[in-house]
Amino acid sequence: MVKLGFHVSIAGSFDLAVERAKALSCDTFQMFTRSPRVWAAKPISDGAAISFKRTLEASGIGPVVDHMPYLPNPAAEKPDIYEKSVATLTEELNRCHQLGIPYLVTHLGHHGKEDGHKKGQEKVIEAIGKALDNSEGNAMILLENTANEKNTVGGTFADVGVIADGLSREARVGFCFDTCHAAAAGYDIPGFGAETVFGWFADEAGSLDRLKVIHLNDMKGGIGSHLDRHEHLGLGTLGEAAIRDVLTLPALSHCAFIMETPVNEVRSDKENMEVARRLSK
Repeated sequence: MVKLGFHVSIAGSFDLAVERAKALSCDTFQMFTRSPRVWAAKPISDGAAISFKRTLEASGIGPVVDHMPYLPNPAAEKPDIYEKSVATLTEELNRCHQLGIPYLVTHLGHHGKEDGHKKGQEKVIEAIGKALDNSEGNAMILLENTANEKNTVGGTFADVGVIADGLSREARVGFCFDTCHAAAAGYDIPGFGAETVFGWFADEAGSLDRLKVIHLNDMKGGIGSHLDRHEHLGLGTLGEAAIRDVLTLPALSHCAFIMETPVNEVRSDKENMEVARRLSK
């Protein structure tokens, strides 16, 4: 049985994130360890970390996935933003270590007009390398593919592979694959099938053994639209057949499947979980 979960809120306490995941019948879950919309982060007390780890162990849920906040840009052209981004990556790895979280998902950022794409790639490699060198623990950074919007780094599988190869640290650098982002970038999962598309990923980015997390999202835009807008499972362009194809691909059975579906009146998280369970059989 594949592991299914959602991105859940930490509002109130880290322990409550575990309780929210339990209430949604999650096998795994993703969270932020801080507000994702500001640079500053409240330190995690030893007591809060111990309580979270105890609550998590008692729940039987795992793995837990941390996601980087929104503001950092490891490809940033402006020196001050770049340095703050490196510092936040480093700090977030330390927070993962403190909370016992094995995976940290990061977007690869947007390069500046003067820098260009190649320089942006080099900056991302340098930023992640510095963060790994200067942080505690052994949490793995997962490189997430993007919808290949203008000036993005990580919008193609080959682009993700350049970053992974440049870092050359297989024990600390893995992958997170977002189904909405991939299709928006032009990888036609419904048309070619999951086995073919993930085969391309393995050839161009890296071994599927290094793929630890799937962001399981349908999409509002069309294939190749570069539109990063998620939809409820089966109700978007990908549709139920493509979602089922991803969920049942044997090469992905080791992955944690995290849904980042909308929060609206169309369908609840519990209902999305029911759809995911049905399609995964």
